[in-house]
Amino acid sequence: MTGLAALFGLTALLYAAVGFGGGSTYTALLLLGGVAVGLVPAISLACNVIVVSGGTIRFARAGVTPWAKALPLVVIAAPLAFLGGLTPVKQGVLVTLLGLSLLASALALLIQPQTARAVQLSPKLLLPIAAALGFLAGVVGIGGGIFLAPILHLIRWAEARSVAATASLFILVNSLFGLTGQLLKGKGSEMIGAVASHWPLLIAVLIGGAIGTQLAVKSGPAVLIRRLTALLVGFVALRLLFGF
Repeated sequence: MTGLAALFGLTALLYAAVGFGGGSTYTALLLLGGVAVGLVPAISLACNVIVVSGGTIRFARAGVTPWAKALPLVVIAAPLAFLGGLTPVKQGVLVTLLGLSLLASALALLIQPQTARAVQLSPKLLLPIAAALGFLAGVVGIGGGIFLAPILHLIRWAEARSVAATASLFILVNSLFGLTGQLLKGKGSEMIGAVASHWPLLIAVLIGGAIGTQLAVKSGPAVLIRRLTALLVGFVALRLLFGF
């Protein structure tokens, strides 16, 4: 688990530096590491909570979190994340959902919406989108910010730092509620014990996330990081979906 913990720490550092939690990459690494599929969402959500907590506090202290605009998205997503965590899913269905979610994450990482032409989208559509992302977060362990942020950039919802702050808050709340649902589902005490047994990963993301919140990744390395991460996540998605 030492090697996996090192990769988790590096992932947390890189994602925390740009306002994300890293759930898609944790999921990919856990699956490559042979962790039981049913346990993957809970571990990923726990790591998300640890990593984005610092970023959310940092953005709030800097005064860049657009609370009035962000809270409706968070409030509607949170109960759906809890419901998603509670929802029993057969392993075959979960594998398919994970594969599709990771594939979508890889595509989202490759998109550069800040430079794309603005898209017209009714603000009312953001609420059902946020709700759907919340449910997905609870089921598969990906906080949803990696999908929400590109949408917010494309519609020019707010300036870049405010979007990052919103994504961080969105991931934190979804992960907390989704994790709670995951732990309460089935034999909760066994799930808690199983997640706790992976404590080296939790410590690794705590350290990596703390370092990442103090850093600012410059645009050049950030683009390279996004592309390499997209390749990893996409590779795992294809392995899950097509079994190679």
